[in-house]
Amino acid sequence: MLVCGGRQGCFPFPTAIKDGGSYVENRKARHFHCGSYSGAAVGLIGAGAGSEESAPAPLPAQIVSAKKVFVANAGQESNPNVGGYSGGIDRTYNQFYLALKSWGRYELASTPADCDLVFEIRFTDATVGEKVFNGTAIGSKDEPEFRLAILDPKTKIVLWAFTEHVESARSQGNRDKNFDQALGRVVNDVKNLATQTADVKK
Repeated sequence: MLVCGGRQGCFPFPTAIKDGGSYVENRKARHFHCGSYSGAAVGLIGAGAGSEESAPAPLPAQIVSAKKVFVANAGQESNPNVGGYSGGIDRTYNQFYLALKSWGRYELASTPADCDLVFEIRFTDATVGEKVFNGTAIGSKDEPEFRLAILDPKTKIVLWAFTEHVESARSQGNRDKNFDQALGRVVNDVKNLATQTADVKK
């Protein structure tokens, strides 16, 4: 909000909006109460905000320059309240590793000390409630998902992350199919990110 100090001019103040009990700055919504200067102020700020929003935020330098990655297995959580998945507890790690190897974009390092990035892959399957049919609970409702965190091996800081949800299913065959599709989306997320890094290098 622009708060006017008499006729001498205006002083910019971003509008605050309430978010979950606290007030946060809303950089997009701005209101002006400035007399004769308001029209010019709106035009200038509008032009500046538009150019800033059109420019993408920069990618972390480590992601742009990376050539070697280490794949870390952050675990595969099984849920005893719902049907599981075939392939054992290392299925997520094995499939993700093989997909990266088949792609060939990165050299896969054998130790985290010898890599540019760490790709930490994890699968979770939390119970989030009950499935209800005609008013009757028929079983647990789960929310399976993959999370891939891309870390700087030196600082252990997460540079980028992806989360892909897995559609629940009752039959083993459909659960495994949905598992494969969601993990494929994770791999595609990484490929899309690599495409962005290629554009940055040009």
